[in-house]
Amino acid sequence: MQAKPARKRWTYAEFARLPDREGARQEVICDELVVTPAPSLHHQRIAGRLFVELFQFVENERLGEVFPAPLDVLLGEGDYLEPDIVFVRAERSGDLLSDRGVEGPPDLVVEILSPATEARDRGIKLDRYAQFGVAEYWLVDPDAKSIEVYDLKGESTNPTVYRQEDLFQWTPPGAAGCLVISLPTLFEGG
Repeated sequence: MQAKPARKRWTYAEFARLPDREGARQEVICDELVVTPAPSLHHQRIAGRLFVELFQFVENERLGEVFPAPLDVLLGEGDYLEPDIVFVRAERSGDLLSDRGVEGPPDLVVEILSPATEARDRGIKLDRYAQFGVAEYWLVDPDAKSIEVYDLKGESTNPTVYRQEDLFQWTPPGAAGCLVISLPTLFEGG
């Protein structure tokens, strides 16, 4: 009987030395290297529009910082993810932000689904974000033209789903105002 080979433990230093793969996303999830093709043009349009909306709101409200991909989120040894968008509240920025990226759980993680990432975004990444303490997780579905909002610090595992005809509103802790996003505009051009 042959012994199972020991699973490789990825350090961040090893991960950071990986060669760039021309736009491909490289992540280590549960000590497994995952490489995903570069996102589609429609994905990037949605990511850009959503980033601008979030960035402007967070800046105006002085809530913290919003970052688009590529940016490493180091959740723990062997878990180095690259979400599409992350938000870190101002009072946590000093503890989490470094030259390496976000070192710990952001307050909000946004993933835009694609055929290459959907199963992982709905499965292992949702689990990892919840386990490491991310407060809120959005799954943006270009095909269904919807946003699923997971409150990972709450009791329910069911997301609140906003469809194209719904009004999407977000009021993070500390905000005086409310961000309102037009879903028809967000998904335009698909």
